[in-house]
Amino acid sequence: MSERNVGTISRGIRTPIIREGDDLASIVVDSVINASESDGFELRDRDVVAVTESVVARSQGNYATVENISADVKEKLGGGHIGVTFPILSRNRFAICLKGIAGGAEKITLMLSYPSDEVGNALIPEDVFYESGVNPYNEVLTEKDYRDKFGFRKHEFTGVDYVEYYKELIEECGAEAEIVFSNNVRTILDYTGNVLCCDIHKRFQSKDILIKNGADRVCTLDDILSAPVDGSGYNDKYGLLGSNKSTEDKIKLFPRDCSKLVGVIQDKLLERTGKHIEVMVYGDGAFKDPQGKIWELADPVVSPGYTPGLEGTPNELKLKYLADNDFMHLSGAALNEAIKNRIKEKDKDLVGNMASQGTTPRQITDLLGSLCDLTSGSGDKGTPVVLVQGYFDNFTD
Repeated sequence: MSERNVGTISRGIRTPIIREGDDLASIVVDSVINASESDGFELRDRDVVAVTESVVARSQGNYATVENISADVKEKLGGGHIGVTFPILSRNRFAICLKGIAGGAEKITLMLSYPSDEVGNALIPEDVFYESGVNPYNEVLTEKDYRDKFGFRKHEFTGVDYVEYYKELIEECGAEAEIVFSNNVRTILDYTGNVLCCDIHKRFQSKDILIKNGADRVCTLDDILSAPVDGSGYNDKYGLLGSNKSTEDKIKLFPRDCSKLVGVIQDKLLERTGKHIEVMVYGDGAFKDPQGKIWELADPVVSPGYTPGLEGTPNELKLKYLADNDFMHLSGAALNEAIKNRIKEKDKDLVGNMASQGTTPRQITDLLGSLCDLTSGSGDKGTPVVLVQGYFDNFTD
């Protein structure tokens, strides 16, 4: 057998446009097999087929309206004065949710973190904020304080002044709007005891702190639309988390039952190809943009469903460490052979092994999801399915 000279390959797979009610599992399987036949590559055991969460939710018809959100917020938080804490700055992700929240309240005190939101969207440029001398750890700013110190500032990429945008949006929905700035979630209790925590990755901590400090009613975004409202879509685990704007008055929720879907796709691929292929659903990748400083992960998780073969973290040795240390006296074929033998003999758990330092201690699904998110893109590529081959290979294969 000739030596393989290619490692991991990631391919975007084109599919038909997915609509509500489509048999997504069959479409995915057909698309992957058609691509392999038309482009002349073979499917192999332990290949990975990944499907973007967007088409999963669309095929499920997992949608809800602004009115559905308003009804649930009013039911769960009373419909009076509601504090809304630490939302991300996003027209696509949060603005439409805020419309629904405002529709279920008489007054909204919106508390923004500063100088940026949870995922790195900046309200205030780093250099401007540094020069201001404001201490973000203990200073609470009113809207007037903020304007006096920082003026009107538009987001670098969207051209939107989010303070103005969110305030106007709340008022257009018929609620009174008050904006404050703080990085301490307890601050909201100076304004109201009914709070919707809108942070993503620290939401349970925020909720716990508020409850322990005497809040009346506290919800997180995963509590809203965790069950159907007037026949709407829902997500019993994530609620509004991971949702996206669909139309001006409708959102697409994060998909449900992903574990069931990936199992069906895996079974169909095995039946059609004879290969045991891993399958996952992916949303946002987990990486940070070095220019905009935005951390991509606005979804609650990278992968809401995956087959069991994708559980765990990589167990890898660092080739450059072996070459520069253990086998520094070798070169050429002898060096290659020594490294291959070390890889074949490696322990099943390399935690604490110096030869594994610098490898990435992240979940396999987070790594693969980030690769797939970058491959499929978020625009007009038309490749909501990604095929990853050779990901589990190493230097010995």
